[in-house]
Amino acid sequence: MNIGYLSTIYHTSFILKSPDNKFLDSIGGDLNWTLFPTGPAMMEAFKSGEIDLGYIGLPPVMIGVDKGLKLKCVAGGHVEGTVMISRDSFSSCDDLNNLDNVLKQFEGRNIGTPAQGSIHDVIIRDLIQDRDISIINYPWADFIPSAIQNGEIAAGLGTPALATVASREINSKLIIPPSKLWPYNPSYGIVVREELLNQDPDFIKNFLTEHEAACNFIRNQPHDAAEVAAGELGGIDVEFILETFQISPRYCASLPEEYIRSTLDFVSVLQKLGYLENKIKKEDVFELKFIQEVHPEPSHYYLPSYVVDPEN
Repeated sequence: MNIGYLSTIYHTSFILKSPDNKFLDSIGGDLNWTLFPTGPAMMEAFKSGEIDLGYIGLPPVMIGVDKGLKLKCVAGGHVEGTVMISRDSFSSCDDLNNLDNVLKQFEGRNIGTPAQGSIHDVIIRDLIQDRDISIINYPWADFIPSAIQNGEIAAGLGTPALATVASREINSKLIIPPSKLWPYNPSYGIVVREELLNQDPDFIKNFLTEHEAACNFIRNQPHDAAEVAAGELGGIDVEFILETFQISPRYCASLPEEYIRSTLDFVSVLQKLGYLENKIKKEDVFELKFIQEVHPEPSHYYLPSYVVDPEN
C-alpha cells in the first residue's frame, strides 16, 4: 500500500510509520511512505496512481474530485490547523479583538502562504477579498519565515509548526490563531482512492483503528508522542514538537457533522476563487461507513487535551 504524507508534525503519519511503535502491527503487508511538500502535489500523485492513501487537507481533494479524480475522505485527523504569523510591529487578534482590524494592517502588503489550492491559500484568499493585499505562494512553508525577515512578505500562513519555527527563527508572533481564521476547518483527513473501498475494506478499517489510537496518543500523551515523532523526523527536538502540538490541540479521527459542514463551506469559496467548476456535495467527498464503525462515539476534537510542561 502506497501512502502519501506531509511534513506536518502533528499528523499521525509520524507516529504510525515509526519502527519504534507497534501501532501498525495489526495491518500487515508492505506500507510505502512518500513525503510531499503540499496537498496539491499529493493530488498529482493520486492522479498518476502513485499513492493509494493520503494525509491531506480537504480543499485540494475537492479540487481533484471536481476534475474527475475518484477519491473519498474516510476519516478526519485534526481541525483548525491554519495560523497567521507576523512581526511584533503588527497587532494581533488578542490586541484588537477584531479580525477585520487585524487584516486592515496588511493593506498594500504581501502575505505568504503555501501552494495555490492548499487549505491555507484558500482561507486567506477568502479573508482578503476586496482588500489591497497580495498573496505570494511558496512551494514549502519553510520559506515563509525568511521571506518575512527580508521584507518580501509582511505575514504568513501555514500550520502550527510554522508558528513554532518562526517564533524561534525571527521572533515572530501569532497574529490570528487557528480558531479565528476558519472555525472547525478540516486541517487534514485520511483520503483514499475510491476503488480501495471495495478492493480492500479491511485495510481501511484496520488503518483507521490505528490512526484513531495515534490521535488519542498525541492528545493524551503528548510528551511520549513527541518523542516518537522526534525520533522519526530527526533533527527536531521534543520541546519544539510539544509546543506545536499545543497551539491547536484538536486531534481525532472522527468525521462529525461540524467537520463535514465546515468542509462543505469551502465549496462556495473555491467556486468564487475559480478553483471549482461544479458544486461539490457531501457524498462526492466523504465515505463515512468505516469511521462510523471504528469511532461510533462522539468526536474528541474539543475535549480538553493533556497539557505538558516541556521543562518536566
